Amino acid sequence: MLRFLTERAIGMAVTLFLVSIMVFVIMELPPGDYADRYAFRKYSGTGLTITEADVAAIRAELGLDKAAILRYFDWIGGIILRGDFGQAYAFETSVNSIIGEKAWLTLGLLLVTLIITYVVSIPIGIFAAVRRGSAVDYGLTVFSYLGLALPNFLLALVLLYFANSWFGAAVGGLFSAEYADAPWSLAKFWDLVKHMWLPAFVLAWSAMAYQIQTVRATMSDEIGKLSVTAARARGVPEGRLLLKYPARLAINPIASTIGFDVNRIFSELPIVAAVLGLTELGDLLLKSFLDLDMNVAGAILLLLTVVIVVMNFLSDLLLAWLDPRIRLGG
Repeated sequence: MLRFLTERAIGMAVTLFLVSIMVFVIMELPPGDYADRYAFRKYSGTGLTITEADVAAIRAELGLDKAAILRYFDWIGGIILRGDFGQAYAFETSVNSIIGEKAWLTLGLLLVTLIITYVVSIPIGIFAAVRRGSAVDYGLTVFSYLGLALPNFLLALVLLYFANSWFGAAVGGLFSAEYADAPWSLAKFWDLVKHMWLPAFVLAWSAMAYQIQTVRATMSDEIGKLSVTAARARGVPEGRLLLKYPARLAINPIASTIGFDVNRIFSELPIVAAVLGLTELGDLLLKSFLDLDMNVAGAILLLLTVVIVVMNFLSDLLLAWLDPRIRLGG
């Protein structure tokens, strides 16, 4: 097990290094930089002529005139050594202060989404496999296909409409107006809980549909194995038999795809955030790209990819715990 952990930890470290390079390359891809945007905003409408020398001076002042390799090491060195993600030019403050609370809100939304996904999909998938061929099974299959076919942003619009039409509830955003800028308290936390269920369910929609089918297929396969038939012949109670043998193995594909689900959630988050008016990293990522504030965009991309890599690492550990054959195989 120690060898397994060491190999996975080294693999994660190498992956994080490569991810940091890829994120920095993405930061460099847009044409121009924030110096161009800053000059445009400062002098637009003033009638003054902006020269290349003016833009170059702004670029030097912001430190954007250095070679890309030097800027990469300054950027990643500040993150690793000081936890400093740099300057948020468009906000005239540090990146840390901009993304701080939003990062925790995004991680909280991710956690709730994953909990909803697995709490719903695992038992339903097992039930569908046990009742394979029944009307309930066919109904769940239709639900799964609908979940895979219906875009999350469309589901968000439908739920917003019904919430407002039937209950008169404003469920957009993560906070009510009176709590948006208020300091944290028990009342603000409860207000967050009341608002978070909708975006979490929307983001979990397609993941639930996929995982229900995964658990159903794997469970159906495991139920027909000789080991299960032998255990049933020995008189093992049906509930205990299902949980001890086929259900445990049916969860393996779930454990192995946690990182994939996290990636799916983050990919769908910006558009869902725009529809539901969420004040979290997805919305901030879009704004920072539009403003060419690549320090903010890069910090968000790096944080999200680090979460995906770490979740893949934890997924490997969970899979090794569920199935000893995996860690023995190295």
